[in-house]
Amino acid sequence: MTISEKISILRRDLGWSQDELAEKLDVSRQSVSKWESGKALPDSDKVLALAELFGVSTDFLLRDTEEFVTDKEVNDPVTEPVIQATSIPWQEPEKIKSDKKNNTKKVVAFVVAVCLLIAVIIPIPTGLYKKAFDAITEDPVEYPYILVHGLGGWGAEAQINEVSPYWGSTTGSLVDYLAGEGHTAYEASVGPFSSTWDRACELYAQLAGTTVDYGEAHSKAHNHERYGREYTTQLAPGWGTKTEGGQLIKANLVGHSFGGATVRMLASLLEYGSEAEVEASGENVSELFKGGKGDYINSVTALCAPHNGSTLFYVIDQYKVVDLAMDIVKLGGSLTQNNAVGDFYDFRLEHFGVDSATADVNTVINTVFSQGADNAAYDLSPDGAAEINKQIKLVDGVYYFSYAYSTTNVSSFTGNHVPDMSSTLAILMPTAALMGKYSHNTVTDFPIDETWLENDGLVNVVSAKYPAGDEWQDYDAENIVQGMWNVMPVKRGHHGTVIGLSADEQETHDFYLELIKMIDSRPRDKKYYFKSLF
Repeated sequence: MTISEKISILRRDLGWSQDELAEKLDVSRQSVSKWESGKALPDSDKVLALAELFGVSTDFLLRDTEEFVTDKEVNDPVTEPVIQATSIPWQEPEKIKSDKKNNTKKVVAFVVAVCLLIAVIIPIPTGLYKKAFDAITEDPVEYPYILVHGLGGWGAEAQINEVSPYWGSTTGSLVDYLAGEGHTAYEASVGPFSSTWDRACELYAQLAGTTVDYGEAHSKAHNHERYGREYTTQLAPGWGTKTEGGQLIKANLVGHSFGGATVRMLASLLEYGSEAEVEASGENVSELFKGGKGDYINSVTALCAPHNGSTLFYVIDQYKVVDLAMDIVKLGGSLTQNNAVGDFYDFRLEHFGVDSATADVNTVINTVFSQGADNAAYDLSPDGAAEINKQIKLVDGVYYFSYAYSTTNVSSFTGNHVPDMSSTLAILMPTAALMGKYSHNTVTDFPIDETWLENDGLVNVVSAKYPAGDEWQDYDAENIVQGMWNVMPVKRGHHGTVIGLSADEQETHDFYLELIKMIDSRPRDKKYYFKSLF
């Protein structure tokens, strides 16, 4: 085991993030990342500091060993990791090397003989032969891509999607295009104005093919119904089940904008569950809240996601934009006498007593804005996002990717950010300009500074990179790590560019093909070949 691997394991054993270790050593997080990936080695003074921090000897850190166990893995307290008895210095005498090779051959021969003997004496009717054959010969199962829309968006179930697909937008249906290229993708439908928690519960119900359960504790706390719509079939058939060869059918979650928080929440709940919901519901608790299903997710990709909220929600409060928008809606309703949208656009607010088929826009807006913190408006503010981030944890076995887009440039006169005329959607120019000069919070105590100025018209670039407090690294094609954010280089475009809104068709298609190629090429856990036999 190399010094790189030891640093990574010892850091995690102490519960430190790369940022925390870097701070203790007075180095950058990038330095720690390079040490752990083997791209660089710490200087001698840093080796001494690491040994002191971890409570081990410098000799232990520098010496290559086959394996070690940490304090947490043994009963008796020790002062440093214990070298396994089988570890042998790698500069061995020739005779020892020769004996070791001979012994290895004998062991291999013995194991093969035992396996053949077992194969002869185990009865065929047990089905073990077939399972073993399936496990060895079965092709890797395809993991479907689940596309989750953002605030105000819609999925495949909404009639509006037939006229204007959310995914693909002006470039045409992205799902249809991907299908033509041999890839499987599904468009989820979650509450366009609902909270992160509610949307995650709805997404799980669609994937599992069950009734939406918002949780006993959550529903009581926010005064709405516990159960929502029933889904009798799975959005992605077979998700969470195993093939004959023992492969678990996982999902690749892709969330745009507010969909980023939704997919993060789902992955976290699947792995860690909710103690509050288990306690409140007892035996009647949803499978989602039991946890232990983090391996149902292969990857989480966030596109222009406001991980840390958006200053737009401070801007619209300061300039009373919400009041103006609601006045316009009310005026439109009075002029048309009936502004219900029926099945064309689905608000998905039945748990709040709102019937989408008959509700008008005024009713929906009043309902959403009267629900305290259980709505998208609160979760998308930096204050609300900070609360949400406390509830969501990274899952070790999941790949995380994030993409941020920028449509603003720094003004040489004011130092603020102004929208780029060539890359900004016309309707987003006012918001891009207002966010581009908002460097001091005038609404709440949440700290805002100049780093928040660059934006895509709706989301700040600094917020779209990664959630505050989560482990992350700049994207490195040679070192894509699970359980932490792999942050992609900032791309040029506005908030809707990544979903094909007023975007180049070929560039949109190439983006998703490259994303899928990258994710599908990630190494897979081969343990199922053995687990499936028993």
